Amino acid sequence: MTAATDFIPIIIMLAFAVGVAFGIIILSHIIGRRKPNPVKQDFYECGVPPLTSQRMRFHVRFFIIATLFIVFDFEGLCLLPWAIRYRALLDTYGWAMPLLEVLVFLGILLVGFIYVWRKGALKWE
Repeated sequence: MTAATDFIPIIIMLAFAVGVAFGIIILSHIIGRRKPNPVKQDFYECGVPPLTSQRMRFHVRFFIIATLFIVFDFEGLCLLPWAIRYRALLDTYGWAMPLLEVLVFLGILLVGFIYVWRKGALKWE
C-alpha cells in the first residue's frame, strides 16, 4: 500500500505544468500585439488564396474512401503485436496455431475488402 506522501512529487509536477501552461497563455494576452486586419482574418490554405466558396460540398465518396483507409490501416496495425510476439508464439504453441490465427485475421480482412470492392466504394469517378 502506498502512502499519500508518495504522490506529492506527481502533484507538484502536475501543478507546475498547469501553472506554466496558464502562465504562457496569460502572458501572451498581456504582452502580445493585437493588430487585426482583413488579411489576417481571411481564410488560408497552403499559401494559396481561396478561389471558390469555403462552403463547397464534397462528394460522399471522398469520406467513404477516407474512412475505409483508416479502417484497413488500423487492421493492418493490429498485426504488429502478433509480429512482435511471433517467436514466443512459435515456442509456446508450435507453428500451426500462430499461422492459423493470422490467416483467420487476414481472411476476415480480405472478406471485408472484397465486400467493399464489389460494392464499388473504391471507384473514384
